[in-house]
Amino acid sequence: MIEPTVTMPPKRVRRPPPRRSARPPREAVRFPVLAVVFVCAACGLVYELELVALASYLIGDSVTQASVVLSVMVFAMGVGSLLAKRLRCRAAVGFGLVEAGLALIGGCSAMVLYASFAWLGESRYVLVAFSLAIGVLIGAEIPLLMSLIQRGQAARDERAARSAGSGRAGRQASLGERDDAAGTVADLFAADYVGALVGGLAFPFLLLPWLGQLTGALVTGAVNAVAGGGLVLWVFRRDLGNRSRALLLAVNLCVLTVLATATVLVDDFEQAARRVVYGDRVRVAVHTELQEVVVTGGAAEPPDLFLDGRLRVAGRDEYRYHEALVHPALYGAHARVLIVGGGDGMAAREVLRYAGVRSVTVVELDPGVVRLARTDPALAALNAQAFRDPRVRVVYADAFRWLRGAADRVQERYDVVISDLPDPGITPSTKLYSEEFYGLVARVLTASGRFAVHAGSVTDRPRTYWTVDATLRAAGFATRPYSASGRTPGFAAGPDRADRTSGTERGPGDWGFLLAVRGERPPALRLAPDAPRLRSLQAGTLENAARRAERTRGAEPPPSTLVHPRYGG
Repeated sequence: MIEPTVTMPPKRVRRPPPRRSARPPREAVRFPVLAVVFVCAACGLVYELELVALASYLIGDSVTQASVVLSVMVFAMGVGSLLAKRLRCRAAVGFGLVEAGLALIGGCSAMVLYASFAWLGESRYVLVAFSLAIGVLIGAEIPLLMSLIQRGQAARDERAARSAGSGRAGRQASLGERDDAAGTVADLFAADYVGALVGGLAFPFLLLPWLGQLTGALVTGAVNAVAGGGLVLWVFRRDLGNRSRALLLAVNLCVLTVLATATVLVDDFEQAARRVVYGDRVRVAVHTELQEVVVTGGAAEPPDLFLDGRLRVAGRDEYRYHEALVHPALYGAHARVLIVGGGDGMAAREVLRYAGVRSVTVVELDPGVVRLARTDPALAALNAQAFRDPRVRVVYADAFRWLRGAADRVQERYDVVISDLPDPGITPSTKLYSEEFYGLVARVLTASGRFAVHAGSVTDRPRTYWTVDATLRAAGFATRPYSASGRTPGFAAGPDRADRTSGTERGPGDWGFLLAVRGERPPALRLAPDAPRLRSLQAGTLENAARRAERTRGAEPPPSTLVHPRYGG
């Protein structure tokens, strides 16, 4: 008997619902990670530029400070990349702590650097320490982010490899994984470089003019903390344990609190530091587009003028400097006079004492200095209201660029040119002590014209002084060196602000000058017959001034050019 076959319906197998991944999908991670890399790279470059700018302002010689900061920071970035290997097993919390530390150290670096200069008188070691610390933290960022992304993709890649199987399909899956990793690295570095571009442009055009160095660094640190902490606590929150999450939240709140408190107190801090640096008698302190300008002094005494912390006009004895600079150059024809620099108006005051002067052209880079010299009662009284004289014309321009155009205009010819500039060791002024610049001056001088140059201290920086002399002679001038004694102690006479003196120590006791004419015959060191009565300079003292300078002459140094500057101290 054949039993009938009964076909049973297939059993429905209940499959468990797919497990939700503990990690966010690749698409949800990619954009926030790249955005945070962009922001952190911009913040890192702001820290770097802020250290360079502030160190150049506090210490001087921007080329040296930039070289120190960049070289130390790049070296430290390599060290940070190596140290990041130890944090790969806990990449999420490691990245969060790195960004919090970077925000705190980078944000506070400007205030600490300025405080060390103001209260300790030394900031070089602090500069190196901050460059090293910031570089180490920046170098650890990308390796930790790569670890986070790779761990987030590990499960997906493993499933793809298993489904592809062995053989050709397996090899194709493996190649796909490698291509995906290479693409991730390319994306990270692209975001990093673009962020660095934005940070590099934001610092000089947005942060510095709007917020200043101190507040700008603090705001950058806050942005850095929010971006880094937000990425870890939100996108990679499942990679954190409860303790790690609480730790990162507390650390970031503390960092933001410190930065916010410092931002609120930054004005009081700056005023206190300024009193330490300049004394209690600060009358005016302004930040122009180019520099910090400070005027000190009481109501019953002549003012002192500081540009970027360097004493440019000492009210008690500035007449010694300006009389020695101006009056020997006005022996002979002096109807048309050009002053390069001299925005304080003191050199123009001395020139205007001659009745034969018909016009005075002052080429000054910073309009803020001239504005203060016009409007501040103490400075205006000291320069005898020189800028109100109708014979004076002020041109706001870079002297090098302006002279290039003036040399091509036939009407721009001068009987006297006076170079009233900061010491040649200060890097921004180096090009105005070059052979090329002196060649431009020669083109605007009349055949018998005289050129007076302030060349720094003869006794303190003799090599710099004689380099100016060699550069003038290389440009076709014959020179006569001389110096003037009298120097207010307390601040550096040269390019290095850190050379402040205290107690019984004194800075350099002289100013060095060079009088030059075109040709091979040195000019006569005399005063004009119509010279006014001078307080410090007499005809007999000029020969003594020349002999004092000649005693410091040594082996002739090479001239300084634009591509090979020779001024270093």
